[in-house]
Amino acid sequence: MTLAEQCRARGWPVWATEDESVVLVCADCLDVLSLIEAGSVGAVVTDPPYSSGGAFRSDRNQSPSVKYTPNVQRAYAAFSGDNRDQRAYGYWCSLWLAGLLRASRIGATCSMFTDWRQLPTTTDAMQAGGWVWRGIAVWNKTEAARPAKGRFRNQCEYIVWGSCGALGTEVGTSTDGIPCLPGLWTVPTAGMEKEHVAEKPESLLEGLVEICPPGGLVVDPFMGSGTTIVAAVRLGRRAIGVEIDRKYFDIAVKRVEAELNRAPLFEPPPAIQKKLI
Repeated sequence: MTLAEQCRARGWPVWATEDESVVLVCADCLDVLSLIEAGSVGAVVTDPPYSSGGAFRSDRNQSPSVKYTPNVQRAYAAFSGDNRDQRAYGYWCSLWLAGLLRASRIGATCSMFTDWRQLPTTTDAMQAGGWVWRGIAVWNKTEAARPAKGRFRNQCEYIVWGSCGALGTEVGTSTDGIPCLPGLWTVPTAGMEKEHVAEKPESLLEGLVEICPPGGLVVDPFMGSGTTIVAAVRLGRRAIGVEIDRKYFDIAVKRVEAELNRAPLFEPPPAIQKKLI
């Protein structure tokens, strides 16, 4: 059975292209990852709910919209899992990171967003999940991000990355089509239209997805409104996205469908199989 068929058999909402080059699943990623074919994943690119708002439990338990956009009039739907403390977050991350390691080929990479509060925990969790921690890239959101007098701006987030065993360059494997990615990304958020309160810019995700070999499989176990999957489709990668909240799963489906239906330059878009159960 294919991944989509296995997920549908379990009663989970699924959307997939006819050839399953793109599969979106509405479920808990810990339930889905064991169904992905071992050794098939070329890159993990994800933005897990890392509970960055607030230093105390009472702060963390607030709605994400209150924690992250207190002065914005638009009300975003809440998303799951954003109230763990550091220890719980680290243990939980090690579980899904280990599941993704099993599904990844040797040399595959994992890139995950975090902020300064969870940075030490995230680097530990990546190693606890079996990945080789390779470093940290920085996303500079520019000076418009959260200014406050008398302190440094919280204008950066971090991308912790690692590999499944040896990287291609270490074992002489070809890296054709994979560029040298920047260690610093300057991508502003001011004026950005978002479907998700924690949504990252498409241009940023496009850059990160380039670490996956052309035609390879990108997995985002916390796809939210689908930005990583849109970026993967745009760059010609296959993709699997998992999202536990149905509202955001539906938004991701619409965005991916729109991307697939964009007029291509040279060949028609892939056929789309619209099956939601």
